[in-house]
Amino acid sequence: MDKKDLRILEIIQKNSTLTVNEIANTLDMSASTCWRRIQSLEEKGIISARVTLLDQKKVGLDLTVYSAIRTHKHTSRWFNEFNKMVSANPNIMEVHRLSGDIDYLIRAVVPDMNSYDEMYKEMITKVDLYDVSSSFSMETIKYTTSLPLKITSFK
Repeated sequence: MDKKDLRILEIIQKNSTLTVNEIANTLDMSASTCWRRIQSLEEKGIISARVTLLDQKKVGLDLTVYSAIRTHKHTSRWFNEFNKMVSANPNIMEVHRLSGDIDYLIRAVVPDMNSYDEMYKEMITKVDLYDVSSSFSMETIKYTTSLPLKITSFK
C-alpha cells in the first residue's frame, strides 16, 4: 500500500457512499486508476465490507452492555459451544478473547434491562460460565469505526 491507497481508505471509512469519480477527484487521479486501487484493496481483504452504520438508540437499542466472562473450562468442546451461542445471538456485537483474569469480553446492545436479563439467562443456560460480570454504559463519549491510518509511515 502507498499513500494514495491509504487516502482512499481514509475517504471511504468516512463515507462509503461516495462514487469512484468523487474519490478520484478528491485525490487528483483518474476514475479507472482509483477503481483498480479499490478493487485491489478488496481482493487483498483490506476492505472487508461496506456497511451502513445505524444510530442504535434511534432503532430502540438503548442499552450497551459489557460483560466480562470467566470460565473454568478451556476445552475445544466448551469453546465451540460458547462460539455457537455468541454467534447466534444478534444482540452480541463483539466478543474478544483476552489475556489476564478475564477470559472473554462481550459487547452487546439491547433495548432495556429486562432484555439484558433475558440474554443473560439464555447465555448461562446454553454454556457453562463460571462468572459473568456486566457493566452498563451510561454515556458514549467517543465512538468511531474508522481505523487510524498513518499516511506518513507509508511510501
